[in-house]
Amino acid sequence: MESIEIITTDELEEKIDAGEKLELVDVREDEEVAQGIIPGAKHIRMMTIPENLDYFDKDKEYIFICRSGGRSENVCYYMQDQGFKVRNMIGGMLNWSGETVKPEK
Repeated sequence: MESIEIITTDELEEKIDAGEKLELVDVREDEEVAQGIIPGAKHIRMMTIPENLDYFDKDKEYIFICRSGGRSENVCYYMQDQGFKVRNMIGGMLNWSGETVKPEK
């Protein structure tokens, strides 16, 4: 199994602060996301990723986010197997100290 690229919460925050255009995908459950989501992140629950593959573009890199980094790592392996470029935000939202917003309905 190929290893998954990672990004730390600090590295991600630096990229956001620098104004980089990033493809962030939060795979947590609805009630977790209700507590706050990283601005600009798309919420697609982990269990619905396979049915949402049309959303993803193989020319872009996606950073997957969950509560602690475990579920997003699993999604990364799945998406990498489908031919997508992915990174896992290690430590998840538990380590995130940057801005969060309430998700859009």
